[in-house]
Amino acid sequence: MANRPGDRPAITAEGIPSQIPDIDTEETAEWLASLDGLLDAQGKHRARYIMLRLLDRARERAIGLPALRSSDYINTIAPEAEPYFPGDEHIERRIRAFVRWNAAVMVSKANRKGLEVGGHIATYQSAASLYEVGFNHFFRGKDHPGGGDHVYFQGHASPGIYARAFLEGRLTKQQLDGFRQEVSQGPHQGLSSYPHPRLMPDFWEFPTVSMGITAISSIYQARFNKYMANRGIRDTSDQHVWAFLGDGEMGEPESLGAINVAAREGLDNLTFVINCNLQQLDGPVRGNGKIVQELESIFLGAGWNVIKVLWGRGWDPLLAKDRDGALVHKMNTTPDGQFQTYSVETGDYIRKNFFDDPRLAKMVADLSDEDLRRLPRGGHDYRKVYAAYRSATEHVGQPTVILAQTVKGWTIEALEGRNATHQMKKLTTKDLLAFRDRLYLPISDDALQDPYDPPYFHPGKDSEELQYLQERRRALGGYLPERRVKPRQLELPDAKLYEPMTKGAGDNKVATTQAFVRLLRDLMKVPELGRRIVPIAPDEFRTFGMDSMFPTNKIYSSVGQLYESVDRRLLLSYKEAKDGQLLHEGISEIGAMGSTIAAGASYAMHGEPMIPVYIFYSMFGFQRTGDFIWAMADQLARGFLIGATAGRTTLTGEGLQHADGHSPLLASTNPAVVHYDPAFAYEVAHIVSDGLRRMYGYEQSDNGQGENVIYYLTVYNEPVDQPAQPEWLTPELITKGMYRFAGPREGVDGPSAQILASGVAMPAAVKAQQILADDHGVAASVWSVTSWNELRREALECDQANFAGETEEPQVPFVQQSLADHDGPVVAVSDYMRAVQDQIAQWVPNRWTSLGADGFGFADTRPAARRFFQIDAESVVVATLQALAADGKYDAEQARKAYDAYQLADPTAVADRPQEGGDA
Repeated sequence: MANRPGDRPAITAEGIPSQIPDIDTEETAEWLASLDGLLDAQGKHRARYIMLRLLDRARERAIGLPALRSSDYINTIAPEAEPYFPGDEHIERRIRAFVRWNAAVMVSKANRKGLEVGGHIATYQSAASLYEVGFNHFFRGKDHPGGGDHVYFQGHASPGIYARAFLEGRLTKQQLDGFRQEVSQGPHQGLSSYPHPRLMPDFWEFPTVSMGITAISSIYQARFNKYMANRGIRDTSDQHVWAFLGDGEMGEPESLGAINVAAREGLDNLTFVINCNLQQLDGPVRGNGKIVQELESIFLGAGWNVIKVLWGRGWDPLLAKDRDGALVHKMNTTPDGQFQTYSVETGDYIRKNFFDDPRLAKMVADLSDEDLRRLPRGGHDYRKVYAAYRSATEHVGQPTVILAQTVKGWTIEALEGRNATHQMKKLTTKDLLAFRDRLYLPISDDALQDPYDPPYFHPGKDSEELQYLQERRRALGGYLPERRVKPRQLELPDAKLYEPMTKGAGDNKVATTQAFVRLLRDLMKVPELGRRIVPIAPDEFRTFGMDSMFPTNKIYSSVGQLYESVDRRLLLSYKEAKDGQLLHEGISEIGAMGSTIAAGASYAMHGEPMIPVYIFYSMFGFQRTGDFIWAMADQLARGFLIGATAGRTTLTGEGLQHADGHSPLLASTNPAVVHYDPAFAYEVAHIVSDGLRRMYGYEQSDNGQGENVIYYLTVYNEPVDQPAQPEWLTPELITKGMYRFAGPREGVDGPSAQILASGVAMPAAVKAQQILADDHGVAASVWSVTSWNELRREALECDQANFAGETEEPQVPFVQQSLADHDGPVVAVSDYMRAVQDQIAQWVPNRWTSLGADGFGFADTRPAARRFFQIDAESVVVATLQALAADGKYDAEQARKAYDAYQLADPTAVADRPQEGGDA
């Protein structure tokens, strides 16, 4: 029967009225009446079950229905589907007890009176089984034939990882006593608070405690492993990436921000293990909701394989009795805040409040209150966890997330499930005695009377438990975590490759971004080294003039190119390939940083050095992803960061949010970042050559491993004159940070001045020198400052050496040496805020003046913007005259008149000037 006018439209599974007409309303009514009858006769539980089965069958028959967003609040893997557990349950339980004890004691001792350096006890206690099942059965070490797994350990769980390493013989009691005392305990005797590879470079591989970084970094590490394999650089097919996360941590946008990437790329080499102890730092994650169900729906929607491990084996008989779904319904409808309460309450309370339905009460009638109190959560049951891990590692085509429910502070009665566990750092004698008894450890009461100095427990290296522990690690390829640095040696290109960059561009104007891209193309043609360069950009390769690489180097895609490109007939068409070299990250600067870190750490992760070149737009590097750049430094990753449209006035048509006037200052806060602001192509060439030498010239380095630094170049899209490199100029002067580019104009014998400029401010400095000579008789020199930051660092090192009395003769900073024989005031200018130049002011022996683009940027022409910020040539002239007048070397009245004469207060005075060249 046809759909009549006025009939309600059908409703989709998402609750949206369907546009499909109801062609038989009577039949529809019969189906709805059948559902009503089922509800009336057998209730909601039975009706829900039938509906779920119908949806499953509909999907089996390929009816286009949306996927369910979550499943019942029970384990994904049924008891009858669990694999045989191959380990010795008793011995593994004992090992876990030893690790639990030592982890808690280490933190408690670190918080004795007079020390109190903090730490976290409860996180590891909740996750101990999650880690130990991995250590004993899944995590493969570096000696495994496949190369070993990559494990991102949760930062707050670090005490447990140290405690296990102590049992393995990798750490001593003295080192455990040095937890969070990295300096006062002496070299190599302190342990870092969290996983910090820079602080413990032979132990930790990944920095993970900055919430959210683990998730996205592990995704891009897994993807980069596939990239390495698809490009034929290394077989990574037997390497798995494990990321341990907290349910509260998933609230960070970065935690979930790239999970679609993992699904789209089919990263079946990746497993997230989310410890769902239902608690954040100060309270429940979702007190009125259900975080597991929320995360399940998110990951299912993103295309992940989801495994829930919620209930330990003690619940299996109860669920088997649940014929009408009363228990499952109770699990489904109990909010997390109440589950947290059950974890700290008595068995009587649990019986009255959870098993409050007559059907539920009957299920547990033969269980004591103590039995009810000890019903385990799934994340503490090693059989359940083993089944989940094995299923995850065998799953093909999708990444897997394991949602494991635990109790925070498990086994320490003073901490279990408490909102304050994150702030609880100490254990009293009473707490220690109860904890010892819970773990069945042979430690005397007398040994625990001083709560500030409880003993560690070690059963002896010949004990059954430690023999088992060592055998399992041998079988899995060695200890974890472990960081090894044995990179393949690379042959770096000789000086001939850089010669074209040193010859100048004649009458042509060339932007330094364009010069850098030309150099990058030449480097990518170098045998062996070239294939290890990993160009990375967030959807702007064409902006930087890199589309010429599309046909030859191609864009990486895990599936190749399954379509005909719309621009396929063009010479520079968009081309994807499974062995493509370029990583095109879409509009995701954080994703680009994820790839940069993975590539930059490959020399240690895989022994295969890769050279990331992350090219970003304006301030969207350091400002947007500074935390990830810090993580890159902490992980000892290397590579090049290229701010390819730098400066506050070169992109003025783009406006405020694109006008970068401060990234060198942000870069200066990261000790690993070596920043350069080159003005000319030949400077770019020598800086890149120096970066390759320091980071990848292993044979030339003191340790045979290269330096753990990151080279950051700010280059510009504004075409400028490109002179040839002066014959007298050495690369060392460029990389040290400054050199005199041009002495005073011939025939000018007036007062001296020194103009210091960097980057795109150099043309203004050169023009100012000419005006000063022609119109004012001032003999000014122009200095190219390639790095304000490096000049400051070197000066600080000199100051520190002098402070410590390391040399008989005082050390003199390079900037001071350079200017020592040059008279007159110094005027420093860049396309950045004055604080960039002011970094070196205290070491300059002359009168100091700086000009910079302070304040917010805006959209206009370059000349108008530079006049507004007063960093153009005329502004440099006036600043120089005023400084000379202050020194009594120029008429003060004439200097004041110059300000008005050049109309520096009026940006409109230059607004009609033609733009100085187009974009690169």
